[in-house]
Amino acid sequence: MTQDKQRFGTDARGVYLIAVTPFKDSGDIDFESTDRMVDFYLESGANGLTLLGVMGEAPKLTAQESGEFVERVLRRVNGKVPVIVGASAPGFAAMKALSQRVVDMGADGVMVAPAAGLRTDDQIRAYFAMVNETLGSIPWVLQDHPNSTGVQISTSLLIDLLAQSPNCLMLKHEDGPGLAKLSAIRDAETSKGLRRVSILTGNGGGLFLPEELVRGADGAMTGFAYPEMMVDVCRAFDEGQAERAFDLFDAYLPLARYEQQPGVGLAVRKHLMHKRGIIASEKIRRPGPSLSAADRADIDRLVRRQTERLAQIG
Repeated sequence: MTQDKQRFGTDARGVYLIAVTPFKDSGDIDFESTDRMVDFYLESGANGLTLLGVMGEAPKLTAQESGEFVERVLRRVNGKVPVIVGASAPGFAAMKALSQRVVDMGADGVMVAPAAGLRTDDQIRAYFAMVNETLGSIPWVLQDHPNSTGVQISTSLLIDLLAQSPNCLMLKHEDGPGLAKLSAIRDAETSKGLRRVSILTGNGGGLFLPEELVRGADGAMTGFAYPEMMVDVCRAFDEGQAERAFDLFDAYLPLARYEQQPGVGLAVRKHLMHKRGIIASEKIRRPGPSLSAADRADIDRLVRRQTERLAQIG
C-alpha cells in the first residue's frame, strides 16, 4: 500500500467525496467526464472518494458498468487518495462478490448499509454479524442512513455494532442530524472503552457539518457541487479557526440547502457540475428528475449571492 492509501483507517480525517456517475446524453457512462470529475475532486482537496453511493445512481448501473466505472476511477486516482465503494446488496452473495471484485481492483474498502426491512435490534445485530462474516478481512464503512434504508439503529446498538466489528474502520453518520448520537459515540470511547473509529458525516451536502465537527466528527463523506466548501470548512476547523469554518459554511448554505431538496437534489448537483465544466452532460438515468426553467433561475440567483458572500469573507 502507498502512504496515501494507509490514511483509510480508524483515524481517517477530512472529506471523502461521494462521486456522481457522469452519463452522456445517450445514457451511456461518460468516461472522459469521469476523468475530469476525479481530477476536479482531487484538485479540490478531497482526502478520499466514495463510489456507487445513493447519489452515484448505483442501482441504475449494470454489474458490468459498475465494475468499469470503479476501474476507471481507480486508474485515474492512481493511489493518490483512498477509494471506498458502496457494496450494499439485497443478498450476501452479491455483497461478497462485488466487495472482493473492487478490492482486487485496488479499492481500499467498501461501504455497507443495513438492508431495508430490519426492524428489531436482534435483526440488525444478526445482519451485521453476517456482514462481518461475509466481508472477512475486507475493511468496511458502516452507513447509518435511516432516511434511505428505513432502518433506525439506536445509539446503544450502534455502539455495540462498532465494538463487535473489528474491520469496520469508519462510520458514515447520516442520522438526522443525530448530533446527540455522535456525541454519545465519542463519549463511549472514554467512558466505556469503545474502540475508536473514524466518523465522517453524510447529512446532505454537509448541512450540519460545523456542528458535527464540534461534536467530534472527523470530517465529511457526502457530495456537493462545490466540494471545496467542505474541504475548506474542515481545514479551518482543524487549524483552530472555528469561526471562519462557520463563516465559510454559512456562505454556501443556501445553495447546499437547495441541492438537498428530496427528489430533485441530484439534478441540481449535476446541473451545477455541468455549468462548472466538470461533466459534459447533466443527464440522469431514468427514473430521475429534471429541472424547470424556474429551478435554473433559482440556482443562478443562489450562485450569484454565494459569490458575493465569499467576496465579503475574503
